[in-house]
Amino acid sequence: MWLLVYYLSMKRALFWKNLGNGKISCELCPHRCVLSDGQVGICRVRGVKGDQFEALSYGHVSSVAIDPIEKKPLYHFLPGSKIFSVGGWGCNFSCKFCQNWEISQQFSEDSRTVTAEALVQQAVDSGTGAIAYTYNEPFVNYEFVYDCARLARDNGLKNVLVTNGYIMPAPASQLLPYIDAVNIDIKSFDKDFYVEHCCGDLVPVLNFAKQVKASGCHLEITNLIIPECNDGDDVISALAEWIADNLGRDTVLHLSAYFPRYKMNIKQTSYELLEHARELALKKLDNVYLGNV
Repeated sequence: MWLLVYYLSMKRALFWKNLGNGKISCELCPHRCVLSDGQVGICRVRGVKGDQFEALSYGHVSSVAIDPIEKKPLYHFLPGSKIFSVGGWGCNFSCKFCQNWEISQQFSEDSRTVTAEALVQQAVDSGTGAIAYTYNEPFVNYEFVYDCARLARDNGLKNVLVTNGYIMPAPASQLLPYIDAVNIDIKSFDKDFYVEHCCGDLVPVLNFAKQVKASGCHLEITNLIIPECNDGDDVISALAEWIADNLGRDTVLHLSAYFPRYKMNIKQTSYELLEHARELALKKLDNVYLGNV
């Protein structure tokens, strides 16, 4: 068994560049971490071993469950169905309000491992007909998700990504042909919010959303509403307008309630605030739903 674990955890990473002088640049997400031997990226699960870049979390699974597809959330894709859901470890954001920080903000090398073939077989056996890469950020486990998605497609399964959308165009282009539906969590339509609360950038997320739309995948958007942080009328209206103009006014938007988690103790989002946000968004969009209420 230890040989299998060793093999899984030593999977060669995709999308990186050897800069020379012992430096390697990860080309997977817009952080483009520059690392030396023994260092890992912001995501915690991709790192340098010698002169190679490794997907350290390949095959490591944190969570497996069968969920209602509406929990992803997806409301206009296979409604009323169940979906086989799998999560790994790590994230390329460091959101202070992370709702799944126990798996996104760390990597347990002692976690259980599984081959792509075995995981896809579990999904087939579940009878759901679809597999969701979710719970943590799936893109930081890109190689495993890519292998699973291709096998899933070969076995007649639908593939779903639940993501923060922080990815470079090239790896996105390689994966999207195997993906049937995507939910992107746009944290806020405020660039400063991304910098202060997520350690990221809004623009690459918007670019990925347009890339998904152009690919023909089904796309839905989620926005977690945090009181006094990203709940301004101007910010919500601007997000709805951007979605309508760039993705189509029929694009589904989920406005989700925040609860105090991780490093943020702001009071939870009230139902009244969500309803107000929905009224604003409905001026530009046809399908706006409330979540976590």
